[in-house]
Amino acid sequence: MSGSYCRSLYPFDGQQHQQGLRFEAGDIIKVVQALPGGWWEGERDGATGWFPSSYVQVLEKTASLSLLPVEDLKDPFPLQWRCYMSPQGRQYYVNTTSNETTWERPSSAPGTPRTSRPKNSLPTVNGFHSGGSSLYHVEHSHSSLVRRSSTQLPQSPGSPSATRKQNKGTPVTINCVTFPSPASLPEQQLLKPNEWSYCDFFWSDKKDPQSNGSITGFEVILQKQLKGKQMQKEMAEFIRERIKIEEEYAKNLSKLSQVPLASHEEGTLGEAWAQLKKSLADEAEVHLKFSSKLQSEVEKPFLAFRENFKKDMKRFDHHIADIRKQLVGRYAAVEKARKALADRQKELELKTQQVEMKLSNKIEEDIKKARRKSTLAGDDLIRCVDLYNQSQSKWFEEIVTTSLELERLELERVEMIRQHLCQYTTLRHETDMFNQSTMEPVDQLLQCVDPAKDRELWVRDNKTGETRPVDIEI
Repeated sequence: MSGSYCRSLYPFDGQQHQQGLRFEAGDIIKVVQALPGGWWEGERDGATGWFPSSYVQVLEKTASLSLLPVEDLKDPFPLQWRCYMSPQGRQYYVNTTSNETTWERPSSAPGTPRTSRPKNSLPTVNGFHSGGSSLYHVEHSHSSLVRRSSTQLPQSPGSPSATRKQNKGTPVTINCVTFPSPASLPEQQLLKPNEWSYCDFFWSDKKDPQSNGSITGFEVILQKQLKGKQMQKEMAEFIRERIKIEEEYAKNLSKLSQVPLASHEEGTLGEAWAQLKKSLADEAEVHLKFSSKLQSEVEKPFLAFRENFKKDMKRFDHHIADIRKQLVGRYAAVEKARKALADRQKELELKTQQVEMKLSNKIEEDIKKARRKSTLAGDDLIRCVDLYNQSQSKWFEEIVTTSLELERLELERVEMIRQHLCQYTTLRHETDMFNQSTMEPVDQLLQCVDPAKDRELWVRDNKTGETRPVDIEI
């Protein structure tokens, strides 16, 4: 701002500052330095001193060319618009016809601010711009501050009205979170298009079906995570029951293989029967190995995966809740400052009306005091809005970052379960193959069963004599 010029909007006697610069309305002042606190140092007629920035209007044509972008030089400044400087040293623009205020430089189209975006930037998303970085850097916009002047005097930048224009682009605030108006929603683009990402679809609060209150979109995501963890635990319990069945089955098979039923069967059939009983013992061993692998390769990974899951979820929940709580407090401060500004402007309006009825030194002094109070209230509102926007920006960044982290954790959980269930089916197929291998010798022996051969063997081993009896002769 150093080297720029401005025109005073109101007279200033310089008494509010030890080194105040006195001037009248309409005087041209050279800006020596502009401080964020709302006080600028200026020079007029050889005198140097300090004055409130809200009492002046920056002269666009006499401003330093180095402060103006090239596109501003090419684009004529509309006649209806005037440039002012906020107490923080930031330029903003007021339409003298409609009293509309915007931080963005108006275009040559009458009464229309121009929206300027960097080439590679994304369009506005929920009132923020995403820079595409891993942390989704956010730059918050103050274009939601649309003001009306309460009097016929030029609009003071330090004293915006508490009433905002409900025009097409006015944002709406729901549960202390500011969203773009429904009319501007089609302009938004998703942060992660075509991915149905958590960071794009859980910004609003949702009615809680279990109570009359509401839950935040982030809490909905957390509930999904906790439900997934519970499902994983129940899957582990299911595998545990499957292991018990396998262990009990193997125990019964082993016990049955030792039962001496039909142990005296002989011949090829006896061999086949003995092999069948032996296959039971082999099958029992296969099922014991299957149950052991189920426990080590499926059940334990289910239970061990993210042991501190609930603790991590609580940490995420408390972190986001603290930021949301801060955002609610900042919004309450904005509303309080807005009401205070309205009261101050109403007081200033009453004092101004008294001037028309009766002019006196006392009334003039009251008007000056009322104007100063209105300016301070406007400065306080801008400060509160800046703090609110900073909190909302931080909340936005943390929601995006944390929801993407939860999305990653959910993908890991689902992929882990899929892999171990595939391992379960693989072990099951292996068990079937081993069981089949234990039955192959039985099948081979059953194919070799020969009743005639068995009879021959038995007769050879148990014959009592080959001589047949004859008749008695007399």
